[in-house]
Amino acid sequence: MKVHVCGIDIGKTVFHLVGLSKEGHIVTKKRFSRKQLVTFTVNLPTCLIGIEACPGAHFLARILLKQGHDVKLMPAEYVRPFVKSNKNDYVDAEAIAEAVQRPTMRFVPVKNEAQLDLQALHRVRDRWIGRKTAVINQLRGFLLEPWDHRSRRTSTSHTPNSFHPRRRG
Repeated sequence: MKVHVCGIDIGKTVFHLVGLSKEGHIVTKKRFSRKQLVTFTVNLPTCLIGIEACPGAHFLARILLKQGHDVKLMPAEYVRPFVKSNKNDYVDAEAIAEAVQRPTMRFVPVKNEAQLDLQALHRVRDRWIGRKTAVINQLRGFLLEPWDHRSRRTSTSHTPNSFHPRRRG
């Protein structure tokens, strides 16, 4: 049977591919390294390929697009409802293959290297601003704390004698 749709689950070094026929039956189920996956997809007839969106997925999607495949990236939270049973890499790849066929699925555009670099800089900047704000707020809290205590000590009528060094007992 001919592969109509593929779902690829991306790992750090290992990729799991599940190919479905037009009827939705599993035709192929394989595990690859990055190089083996690229070699396999070159020899695969042009088909729809679904991948969960992450920075590594954009690199792979650009390679698969050059090979002539129709590649769609999806956020992981949109794929999760299609996982049928106990989570493993093949089940995830099958869920990706099923999710990519849905007409109402929202896809992520494939980004080039410059767009990914800019996105990474924005994320680092946002994180940096958040950390800076947290440190400023913490310092403000530390600096305001002694003044709060000093303002209470200025009123001697309500202060116990033990706080004043000249008045004893």
